Amino acid sequence: MNRDQIKYAAMFTMLLNHIANIFLEPGTFLFEVMVDVGYFTAITMCYFLVEGYGYTRSKEKYGKRLLLFALISEIPFCLAFTEEGTISFVNMNMLFTLFLCFLILYAMEKIPSGTRRILCILGLVFASAYSDWALLAPIFTYWFASGGLRDAQGKMLPAGGRNADQKSHLAGGQNPERKKLLWKVFRKAMLFFGLLNLVENMEQTTPARAVIQSLGATAGILLSALCIIYLYNGKRSEKHRTFSKWFFYIFYPAHLLILGILRIAI
Repeated sequence: MNRDQIKYAAMFTMLLNHIANIFLEPGTFLFEVMVDVGYFTAITMCYFLVEGYGYTRSKEKYGKRLLLFALISEIPFCLAFTEEGTISFVNMNMLFTLFLCFLILYAMEKIPSGTRRILCILGLVFASAYSDWALLAPIFTYWFASGGLRDAQGKMLPAGGRNADQKSHLAGGQNPERKKLLWKVFRKAMLFFGLLNLVENMEQTTPARAVIQSLGATAGILLSALCIIYLYNGKRSEKHRTFSKWFFYIFYPAHLLILGILRIAI
């Protein structure tokens, strides 16, 4: 699978997650499946943010796009997830979280290692407290960026390892070193997310059910790991690149706006 195909899959699983959270009854089997599959999206987008940061021609334009569409998406986000009434502030949306993740990468690149960098990164992590995927997405991004997966120029490891030609494409299944490092990050993400869900679920249901629900919550992250490590060929789509680039930005506020209108209408 190329990068765009995986991103399209991420958009679809995000749509399932949002439909479940807005329209379905929590605790039902269908709700749990759609929500858990939807967890594929956040960590997948964190990975591609780290990868894209190393390859983008203009980091400034990249950051500005994220911030612009985060602002555009806020009203549709609140419209979709307001539980009572027409609209009220819910949280900052996921694109705002990704913008904070972008700033973490920028801080890692521009600020020399030391106390100042650590405090800056911690500040950005905690700044996400009132946004979608609070704390988690910034932490996942930091793990991908600091997990040995990037070379000295900030680009993700190519298929042949650290000493491979920089023009070579990524191919997760062909590089044992990269595969091992990626599994390390994804295992930490599954453990961290699973434990957070377990703590939350223990307050709401029986211990056995809480464990089952917490394991299910890690399914989306595991699916992301399998796609990126074993199926991703490291390439962009050969066709319709401009369309795909802007589709991923536009789809987020557009689908939230439609879901928000449907929520009010129903």
